Amino acid sequence: MLIHTESIKAVIFDWAGTVIDYGCFAPMHAFIQTFEEAGVPVTDREARIPMGLLKWDHIHAILEMERVKQAWIDAYGTHPVKEDVDRLYVRFEAILMDSLKTYTDPIPGALETVETLRNAGLAIGSTTGYTASMMAVIVPEAKRKGYSPDYMVASDEVKAGRPYPYMIFQNLVELGIYPPKAVIKVGDTVSDIHEGRNAGVWTVAIILGSSELGLTQAEVESLHPDELAERMNQTRLTFEQAGADYIIGSITQLPIVIEEIERSGLERVIR
Repeated sequence: MLIHTESIKAVIFDWAGTVIDYGCFAPMHAFIQTFEEAGVPVTDREARIPMGLLKWDHIHAILEMERVKQAWIDAYGTHPVKEDVDRLYVRFEAILMDSLKTYTDPIPGALETVETLRNAGLAIGSTTGYTASMMAVIVPEAKRKGYSPDYMVASDEVKAGRPYPYMIFQNLVELGIYPPKAVIKVGDTVSDIHEGRNAGVWTVAIILGSSELGLTQAEVESLHPDELAERMNQTRLTFEQAGADYIIGSITQLPIVIEEIERSGLERVIR
């Protein structure tokens, strides 16, 4: 039997920067250290721009940036090739796997929000830019700390990761949810928004705790309110340009968004 289409039936969350790992710092440290060791240092911003992609694709995207590509040519005398990405990825994965457990704390308000959604009868799905082996480290730790979605699929368990929609489609199949407009994808990166739009689901971007904002919780709390507001506005603009249906400051605002979507009858203006 088809579900009633006038209510949201599932929320599919990203992991790092959305529900756990405030600021999405686990992969950041690994990317920066990997390129530093390779003799081609990258900036925090360069490391963050492709965030949310399958990690091999993320490294490839960094190497395709003009400044980084030229720095690579200066260091090695040739353009980076697939074998270079492969080699960097092996080192990146080793660094990341050593530190993943320490970046599994829930983002403030996440557990309470998920509980609210579950109490309202919504299914909780998830997608990630991490691989299955990385998630094998994260999932038990996150569960121990109170977060365990109803379904989880990793980026290397489908034909292609973000921005392709296959992880979301897999969630819909396994959760038994139809149609896509009864589903919300929540994330903290541009690739999350592209993934959701490509799947035909609602997209909600979160600013605080996000990779796109790129601040620790301590930094957020210590910034002058005017500077924090400016940084949040810049992040909002990035999400607007990516086509997010809704942009919220905190994950705790998600239930309000769901109420607004349901009042619209799940009908949206396609951008």
